[in-house]
Amino acid sequence: MKTERPGSLPMLVAAIFLLIFCLLPFGYMVLTSFARRPDYLRGNEGLTFTLENYHDILSAQSLHFLDYLRNSLVISGLSAACAVAIAALAAYALTRLSIPGKGAILFGVLAASLFPQVSLVSYLFKMMNALGWINTWPALILPYIGWVLPLSLWILVSYFAQIPLDLDRAALVDGCSRRQILMRVILPVAAPGIFSTFLLAFIFAFNEFLFALVLSVDHRARTIPVGIALFQGLHGQIPWGRIMAASVFTTLPVVALTLFFQRRIVQGLTRGAIKG
Repeated sequence: MKTERPGSLPMLVAAIFLLIFCLLPFGYMVLTSFARRPDYLRGNEGLTFTLENYHDILSAQSLHFLDYLRNSLVISGLSAACAVAIAALAAYALTRLSIPGKGAILFGVLAASLFPQVSLVSYLFKMMNALGWINTWPALILPYIGWVLPLSLWILVSYFAQIPLDLDRAALVDGCSRRQILMRVILPVAAPGIFSTFLLAFIFAFNEFLFALVLSVDHRARTIPVGIALFQGLHGQIPWGRIMAASVFTTLPVVALTLFFQRRIVQGLTRGAIKG
């Protein structure tokens, strides 16, 4: 006899409502990017599709859209890679070695990450200006590494903690050093978690706005969120069609990464939360 689970219909309705609520702004953004007039909802002409907005952002030299996109991809990729590499070493030390005060170290890292960006950006500007790094990639890469490092460390610590210590003991018996254990045993086993952490760190750095706004001046180092925000200043009015087209073009890499590696992301994050 088949029994209906109580509450399934309300949960389905809630899920559909949440899906529509999340996708509606994105759908409006896509439609506006293809619209000839951004006020098509209240105009008499209705919605007229065109590719002019996409052509403009890709061909107009004054917008520097491709420069912004290149800067974001390179800066976010390098920042995420460096942060995950440092976090992997720290997570191995905190979960496998006898270090006093492990909990204090973890909570200290967490407490440092709670400082708002606006309270740090003025000091960062003074430091980067003294180094002569304003409007360069290193001026953004170093703060981004520090910004995404706490998140990377906490995820990898929870993941490394679930890897059995018997693997370390067996490798030590076979004559492996700690470095060999990390490189040949722990990292291959923790590859899904490391990859998931890299994707999350990349997305966090890719979407960052305040540091990029203060520490960059022009298209040589400016990232895509700041570049899109300054489209208004370039034209004297708000070019909504171009802004939405640039936003769609910028969202595609993040959406593609999330959809393509969805299973690995979920596996990497949930396995660290399950014992065994």
